[in-house]
Amino acid sequence: MKNDNQNGSVCWESPSNIAFIKYWGKKGNQLPCNPSISMSLKHSITRTQLNYFPKKSNKRIHFEFDGNTQPIFEKRIAQFIDSLVNHSPFIADFEFNISSKNTFPHSAGIASSASAMSALALCLCSAEKNITGKKLEEQEYFQKASFIARLGSGSASRSIYGGYAAWGQTNAFSKASNNYAVPFSQYTHPVFHDYQDTILMISAKQKLVSSTAGHQLMNNHPYANARYSQAFSNFERLLGILRSGDLDAFVELIENEALSLHALMMNSSPSFILLKPNTLAAIKSIRQFRTDTKIPVCFTIDAGPNIHLLYPKSEKEEIIAFIDSELKSLLENGKYLLDETGNGPQKIIIE
Repeated sequence: MKNDNQNGSVCWESPSNIAFIKYWGKKGNQLPCNPSISMSLKHSITRTQLNYFPKKSNKRIHFEFDGNTQPIFEKRIAQFIDSLVNHSPFIADFEFNISSKNTFPHSAGIASSASAMSALALCLCSAEKNITGKKLEEQEYFQKASFIARLGSGSASRSIYGGYAAWGQTNAFSKASNNYAVPFSQYTHPVFHDYQDTILMISAKQKLVSSTAGHQLMNNHPYANARYSQAFSNFERLLGILRSGDLDAFVELIENEALSLHALMMNSSPSFILLKPNTLAAIKSIRQFRTDTKIPVCFTIDAGPNIHLLYPKSEKEEIIAFIDSELKSLLENGKYLLDETGNGPQKIIIE
């Protein structure tokens, strides 16, 4: 039963994720044109606190990021929350004060929308549970949170789970759905359980094209159908690689996916080139290092210039030495972020 007099506060931390198979192109209401799979990170996270109380005014959403008001994001979040009333009717009767902060640079190609929207979705699901008294089984709870997160940002659906998560219907994985992500970690080889992701900060500036605008470019893209076919094929291949631990095949596929994404942006209309000269210089150096050492290190890149360097934990010492000696001069202020496979979101107890 709904308690209209209830005030409360909930807080969640949720991770960014790095997509191995890229989601690029959508249809309907935030539905993917191809399946994707990602690794949730451990240290690149968003912490969101949501305070809720019965509705008193027309301005129901108040949002702050890093302690500062953000009118553009507040408007987007207000529209998002209002769109959820059919899925969570309690929303219509409440106001929300939302404060959020990241442990990593915003809008620099590190999936800040994934961590932000997944954290907000988890907060809304917790608030609904507190207000209505309706309890869901853990699997149902996270499935609903993934569904809600997806409506805010497609990639956010995957951040609801730690380790590896798949999103997008495909015959290659019968549990997969377009409506929410599903966990995949239980099927992965042990080498991937603590896989490392060192994020090379070529530039911390906000990227030139938003992910939303990028997805729209696929609507009339001459190579869209070929891309979707490639993504379905690569997704199926990657499931086998994650199960077997074949790192040579992993390297080949992951880099192919990253460069395919940027090729699509470069030959879309309008065209975008998000890679920087230092991105290309770093890629050349990474590939030469791999050839010289036989270490299975590879790169992937989201919609931005920054490189996610992926490698087994057993190679960490040598990889960091390589970054410090060969790549650091290519990075903005020499900065890189050490990250790795994470355990997923965490509910924070508010003192």
